[in-house]
Amino acid sequence: QVQLVESGGGLVQAGGSLRLSCAASGRSLSTYVMGWFRQAPGKEREFVGTITRSGGKLYADSVKGRFTISRDNAKVDLQMNSLKPEDTAAYYCAAGWVATVKMTEYNYWGQGTQVTVSS
Repeated sequence: QVQLVESGGGLVQAGGSLRLSCAASGRSLSTYVMGWFRQAPGKEREFVGTITRSGGKLYADSVKGRFTISRDNAKVDLQMNSLKPEDTAAYYCAAGWVATVKMTEYNYWGQGTQVTVSS
């Protein structure tokens, strides 16, 4: 069992930046594909980006050029720049073995961290 914990959420003005982190309690993340998803109130959870074990990345069109995923053995980060009010959501990290946009392919999930972008 992998327990993922996100941190770094908060309130930021439009145009600002935040950096989210995701770590696993007491274990390395090096063997997993890591994904980020988000869920806004009243909406379905959606794909944000994913990073493979070797560092390959895939992003949703809505965040491409603004968000960057990085990783080391201990954690995976989501650097969010040029934030917009529509980026407001709970952000979740997830671990799996397949680099995909599909939530169902990820086996382990964090509890989420809230990001609120004010206009």
